[in-house]
Amino acid sequence: MAQSGKGAGKSLVRANLAIHEPPTGTTTTPGALMRRFAFEFNPAQLSLTQRAQWKATPTMAVRDGSKPEFMGADPREMSLEIFLDSSMKPGGNTVMKKVESLLLCCEVTAKSIAAKQPSPPWVVFEWGSFSTARFTAYVASIEAQYTLFGTTGVPIRATCQVSLVEIPGPTQGQNPTSGALTAQRVHRVVAGDSLQSLAWSEYGSASAWRAIAEANGIDDPSRLPTGTELMLPATEEVPH
Repeated sequence: MAQSGKGAGKSLVRANLAIHEPPTGTTTTPGALMRRFAFEFNPAQLSLTQRAQWKATPTMAVRDGSKPEFMGADPREMSLEIFLDSSMKPGGNTVMKKVESLLLCCEVTAKSIAAKQPSPPWVVFEWGSFSTARFTAYVASIEAQYTLFGTTGVPIRATCQVSLVEIPGPTQGQNPTSGALTAQRVHRVVAGDSLQSLAWSEYGSASAWRAIAEANGIDDPSRLPTGTELMLPATEEVPH
């Protein structure tokens, strides 16, 4: 099941699913942020799978067989459970709306159709400093199980099983020339931040602020509320 936040106070970091427009062209950087699906209860557990493909050809002349050949690594897969509950307000439709919001992750977005590259949203699971589980992915499946209903028949409790599959980048998380990590990261805006200052500190060029604006769907760069979480694209995805 899921953890409740009782007793943890404001220090409890909530998990969320950042839902982005799919990119256009050949880039592997997610498009503009569409919305964030905030978890009411943090997952009690999640499953992360990584597989490697090997090939071994049987050989009659060798009793122990031939040496296996590495064929490549498969994308990571993650499955997790999302618990939704509004039983304290049985007259509302919060659970129904949240499940519908999750189901939209498997439907093609209007902007991708207009760009003639139809695709469902790309997502990034985020949970504080749990960087191992943070990677760009698509939603492979969503299974919603409604377990409690209000007097009008509206569901007020549900458990959703969500399966994510990684969308690998061209460098598999590393810059082959330097070995440096190039994974996207999230920055929480503090007082005094601007897109230009973030671009300078992250990429060494204040003019790269447009890449941050595009990745987060920001139309007015002068409005940057404190506490806003910004996705900072990988360095190799930012034009210089």
